[in-house]
Amino acid sequence: MTLRPGPFAWLCGAALAVTLAFVLLPLVGLLTDVPPGELLAALGDRAALEALLLSLVTSLSALALIVVVGTPAAWLVATRRIPARPLVLTLIELPLVMPPAVAGVALLTAFGPQGLLGPALEGLGVRLVLETAGVVVALTFVASPFYLRQAIAGFEGIDREQLDVAADLGAGEATAFARIAAPLARPALGAGAALAWARALGEFGATLIFAGSLQGVTQTAPLAVYDRLGTDFTGALALSVVLVALSGAILLGVRLLAGPARILTTIGGR
Repeated sequence: MTLRPGPFAWLCGAALAVTLAFVLLPLVGLLTDVPPGELLAALGDRAALEALLLSLVTSLSALALIVVVGTPAAWLVATRRIPARPLVLTLIELPLVMPPAVAGVALLTAFGPQGLLGPALEGLGVRLVLETAGVVVALTFVASPFYLRQAIAGFEGIDREQLDVAADLGAGEATAFARIAAPLARPALGAGAALAWARALGEFGATLIFAGSLQGVTQTAPLAVYDRLGTDFTGALALSVVLVALSGAILLGVRLLAGPARILTTIGGR
């Protein structure tokens, strides 16, 4: 049955137009406020290039940690009846709704010099505050839920019969995971990884509070944008355009890889 267009359809169309305009206008402003030549020249600044390179290195490092640790963790949550499961899922997702400034303060109380693990880390010669490693920790904290939620959903969506057949044929859990579960969940894992990377690239508040904004050490591209707003607006615009382009490319890749339904599962909840 096809719904007939009527007043409500026109209302929905108007709402969509307003939504698209609301999103597009700031993007158009970014691209038209300064001539393209000036934007490209601003990107040639050494500090801007350092910030972009640091963002790429730290975000990819955080993503590697998230995937390596998060994949088996998600598998366990998806395939076992773990105690207090709602609480576990809430803790996994808590960084999604935690204010960035609060996340930064929480990291300080845990890993800072006077934090819970601060003395132990100092004893091992590990410093995180005002260090590049601290940026990676902050990015991992805020971006990990995007991957974990998607990975859990991907593993839960696998047909259990295929895993049972593998077990009947003598395959251990590790073999079934590597040869059956991971390949079947690959679209979900890929989408989750891409979204986590996009979140890490755009992280600002937790990084600023926990790792600071030292040029060439902890000043990522979002921090460099903020630093330039009062002194070099063209440079801030140039970095902003690059970040928007990277984020848009990642989201488009996710949509092509996994489809709208999987993206909604990741962002909108389970």
